[in-house]
Amino acid sequence: MAISDHLIDELLTDYEKPEDLLGEDGILKDLTKRLLERALEGEMSTHLGYEKNDPPAGTSRNNTRNDHSKKTVKGDFGEVKLQVPRDSKSAFDPQIVQKGQTRFTGFDDKIISISARGMTTREIQGHLEEIYQVEVSPTLISNVTNAVMDEVRAWQARSLDPVYPIVYFDALMGKVRDNGPIPP
Repeated sequence: MAISDHLIDELLTDYEKPEDLLGEDGILKDLTKRLLERALEGEMSTHLGYEKNDPPAGTSRNNTRNDHSKKTVKGDFGEVKLQVPRDSKSAFDPQIVQKGQTRFTGFDDKIISISARGMTTREIQGHLEEIYQVEVSPTLISNVTNAVMDEVRAWQARSLDPVYPIVYFDALMGKVRDNGPIPP
């Protein structure tokens, strides 16, 4: 899906500094929120079989839209507060932001990579708050790192190959005089 230059120019009309784009009230955070909410509304329309305020004539309305619930999702842009549509039978199961999901994909990977560098749980908590403006509990950080510890221990205890081939490449370039001046 291509995004036109005209649309990008329109989004960046008031851009003056990086915070306008990446900050707490930046374009990317607002755009993420609005795209997710629009996608959730589209998923609800697909689930119910009709667009908002446009039920097909002659059909029974045994399952209808039933307002929205609030959900906060943490991610690269900090916290994003979403309005998730609900249906009257509570049968709607969103896919883009699933039930029970509280973080964007990739956030756990950041916690694990920081932990692998030797930072303590409290240092990771402070780092995530400082860099991403996301408050994460030490318990969550421990749970995320503990979830992968079995895989890490298995990788560390794996048997090594008996031989690892190594190839060294070396070169020396020099100019040599041969019956006259040194060639260029």
